[in-house]
Amino acid sequence: MATNSANVLAGKPLATGGVLVAPVGSTAPTNATTALDAAFKALGYVGEDGLTEAAERSTDKIKAWGGDVVKVVQTDYAVTYSLTLIETLNADVLKTVHGSGNVTTTAATVSSGTLHAVKLNSDTLPRQAFVFEVKDGDARIRIYVPQGQITEVGEVTYSDEDVVSYEVTVEAFRDSALGANAIKYIDDGVFDA
Repeated sequence: MATNSANVLAGKPLATGGVLVAPVGSTAPTNATTALDAAFKALGYVGEDGLTEAAERSTDKIKAWGGDVVKVVQTDYAVTYSLTLIETLNADVLKTVHGSGNVTTTAATVSSGTLHAVKLNSDTLPRQAFVFEVKDGDARIRIYVPQGQITEVGEVTYSDEDVVSYEVTVEAFRDSALGANAIKYIDDGVFDA
């Protein structure tokens, strides 16, 4: 097969948002372009490093007497997504990072702006559905994680030199209905005449 530079994509987010979150069980996307269920909320701007996907497999080598490797067995498989959320004043970001039960948002009034009260505690963050939207020209990639959970939140730095941000890792759990931890829908955007 000949090489084709049109098959090479860069990973830019959609203008409407590259990361969305919804309760587990929300209507799942089935392709790269159809409008998402209204339950999915955009988490706004993501840091310049974008989204990192890591699929890790751990294996053990089984050896026969004499040292020959006769079998390799898989012992672990995990899929994670890492990104940095940078919209600190976005209530949906705060709820995703800290848990919705730990965030209270009060609408702006004539005497104050929108207020957020965020509790920092050891509550386990809930599983949620995640969608990651990527585009390059007319080509689109949509990654759907039916059951994801934020398992790591990096240090938060308050500084003159950078924005307040939340570096998070989302663990994608195997979904029995999907038969996978995540699914990637890819549309090259080239229509048939």
